Amino acid sequence: MNNSLEKAKKLHNTTTQSPISLAVAPMEGVMDHTMRALLSKIGGMDYLVSEFVRVTHYPIPVTSFKKHIPENNHSAKTLYNHPVHTQLLGSQPELMAESAYNAYLAGAQHIDVNFGCPAKRVNGHGGGSVLLQEPEILFRIMHAIRQKLPQEIPVTAKIRLGFEDEEKLFDNVAAIESAGTSALTIHGRTKKDGYKPPARWEKIGQINDQTNMSIIANGDITNLASLQKCQSITGCTNFMIGRGSLSNPFLFQELREGLEGKPKNQQNRSLGTLFNEYTDSLQLEYDDVATLGRLKQWCAHLRHEFNSIQNHLQALRQSKSVSEFTEKLAVCLKEA
Repeated sequence: MNNSLEKAKKLHNTTTQSPISLAVAPMEGVMDHTMRALLSKIGGMDYLVSEFVRVTHYPIPVTSFKKHIPENNHSAKTLYNHPVHTQLLGSQPELMAESAYNAYLAGAQHIDVNFGCPAKRVNGHGGGSVLLQEPEILFRIMHAIRQKLPQEIPVTAKIRLGFEDEEKLFDNVAAIESAGTSALTIHGRTKKDGYKPPARWEKIGQINDQTNMSIIANGDITNLASLQKCQSITGCTNFMIGRGSLSNPFLFQELREGLEGKPKNQQNRSLGTLFNEYTDSLQLEYDDVATLGRLKQWCAHLRHEFNSIQNHLQALRQSKSVSEFTEKLAVCLKEA
């Protein structure tokens, strides 16, 4: 396997006429189908990626992919017609390939592989970003999946810049590309970096210069200015947003309006309405304790963009039930 990318440099295309693709990142424990549906209803994104389905000792069965990613029961799309890609995480090529095929049988139309998760419990079991230390394993996993699936099913991957450092970044990208991967999302940090700013977009740009894969830039995109700066530095026209979409659920809509030169339209941007819808959907899936936990978790993200949430965060976190939380939230938003 080549130790470096030996591709002709591509010219950056950063003109405003270039089509921009926006995606919702997978975030374990947060971006389940209830949150995906909420964001999809607001719109502005081109597609969403599921929370990873973890592959360990056996292939994940078809029924699990239908249950955990219910969009697979509806042509792998949300009710609002946004595609949802099924993401896998694991380290055994054969099991990953069998699981990918079962996901396809369950209705998945796009398979993504997570090599970026920094969680200790995941890395400790040989999954996620720990594999960025072994380019050959990345190749074997992606190659096995690509060979198992029909050619019309796209196979993509997501990585960080590295594990402890960026030493094997180009080897990792070369391994993934040589396996037949069509697109690669790059989070501009190493595992060691965690989520400490800033994301190193210039590294993503170096990869974009030297690969034939479509590169999707990820990290620190929170508004139109940061999107345009990321595009200028990386040369990418494909972007993925994670935490920014939780802090501001209207972000994709605002980005689309900004890219089209339109002023922000404040209609249909009621946080109270969103919370009511989200609460209702959570209660169809989870008990009161789990529902309350997810509502509090979302507030921890929203406080970065909404002062009304920040000012009442402690009170909201002290809620003992969903009904108590809802009452406190109504007071909180009334004062906004």
